Amino acid sequence: MIYPTILCGGSGTRLWPLSRKSYPKQFVPLLGEETLFQASVKRLTGPGFAAPLVLTNSDFRFIVTEQMTEIGVDPGAILIEPEGRNTAPAVLAAALHLQARDPDAVVLVAPSDHAIPDSEAFRAAVQRGLAAVERGQIVTFGIPPTRAETGYGYLELAAAPDDSGAPVDLRRFVEKPDRARAEEMLAAGTYLWNAGIFLFRAADMVAAFEAHAPDVLAPVRAALADAYPDLGFLRLTEAAWAEAPDISLDYAVMEHLSTLAAVPFAGEWSDLGGWDAVWQAGPPDDAGTVLSGAATAIDCQGSLLRSESEGVELVGIGLEGVIAVAMNDAVLVADMSRAQDVKQAVTALKARAAPQAVQFPKDHRPWGWFETLALGPRFQVKRIVVHPGASLSLQSHHHRSEHWIVVQGTAKVTVDDKVQLVTENQSVYVPLGAVHRMENPGKLPMVLIEVQTGAYLGEDDIVRYQDIYARGQGAKG
Repeated sequence: MIYPTILCGGSGTRLWPLSRKSYPKQFVPLLGEETLFQASVKRLTGPGFAAPLVLTNSDFRFIVTEQMTEIGVDPGAILIEPEGRNTAPAVLAAALHLQARDPDAVVLVAPSDHAIPDSEAFRAAVQRGLAAVERGQIVTFGIPPTRAETGYGYLELAAAPDDSGAPVDLRRFVEKPDRARAEEMLAAGTYLWNAGIFLFRAADMVAAFEAHAPDVLAPVRAALADAYPDLGFLRLTEAAWAEAPDISLDYAVMEHLSTLAAVPFAGEWSDLGGWDAVWQAGPPDDAGTVLSGAATAIDCQGSLLRSESEGVELVGIGLEGVIAVAMNDAVLVADMSRAQDVKQAVTALKARAAPQAVQFPKDHRPWGWFETLALGPRFQVKRIVVHPGASLSLQSHHHRSEHWIVVQGTAKVTVDDKVQLVTENQSVYVPLGAVHRMENPGKLPMVLIEVQTGAYLGEDDIVRYQDIYARGQGAKG
């Protein structure tokens, strides 16, 4: 039995504006109707695989469960990291957790945001790696390079791989090279792109940390020992976790080991690390331009045009090698050769305190989501969608009153001591300071328009009294 472990953090700033800190690329349907996270879960589900273990953060925990439920996969444990500390602490936490469950556990660690269309071929590559794992080796997976790519790290092999795809001893990890070095490695035939996927016995990984990274092992072990359940999640303790170094798995232990092997995976793969990678994933038209959503290309070549919002028409005329991504609150236009520099736009927007730098237009919550339709001095208009059977917290506000108009479904509304059902085309008023709650008692999504008026309209003006999602106080809890 293989225990798949999915790492589900990160902000994906190179795919801004579609990927943002509040809703990063793994949760977005970049290459089809499924999100990258959902595709990753399905790829690691089936015969020979245990239920997936997911490591994520507090803000994403309900998105993870919701997206897994949508594809009919019951999650295994979901470990909540108090803060991002890079891949070494996360992988170690998974290894320790699974070793306690099964001393002989074989663990497959994979990112949640890679595109691997041929799931069967990938699972076959995993099976080929098991023989090396049984010999006590830690296995990583690499992609035979097709070009002199400078945006990926590499794996140097002890020998050139053969056509069987069998594991090859790994000599060392190589950082992202410059163009000349990348061309040398491509010509050598003994290098693979580093896919950041690992297969190992949990006991072997723990032993590697004991030998080479005890400063990581001690705090992670303490954070897991004192972990506590929160609804269906397992929260690692904050104080101990904060003591763990912020370090990648490669730097912490992998570069120090001599018992490593790499499995070549010749199938299609992309880490979708920039809009140029999304363009390469296609499919292109006859002029090499890739369109998505309400996008139109006129005499465009080798470009990417994406409209990511309903009602926003994106038209390109005479473009060559251009990235254009339009949303209702932000637009990106960039030369294709500068795709890796998109993160600089995020940095610049953060410096201006622009909310578009980190905040996705749709704010996802465990009960559903909302988006702002209009915002002005002392007023805000939102569209709110509440899942069937879901409920917002019982709450009040110090600085605003609210009007709710139901446009789809039926809302069960509490305002102080009054509870009523509000149906389509009906409205209810929530005075400033009133204790109130909204629920969807139906079997279909409930949609309403909320009009807020007041001196302060921030999401942190919430006092929670009851909440079925145990979020505590604050904007999201």
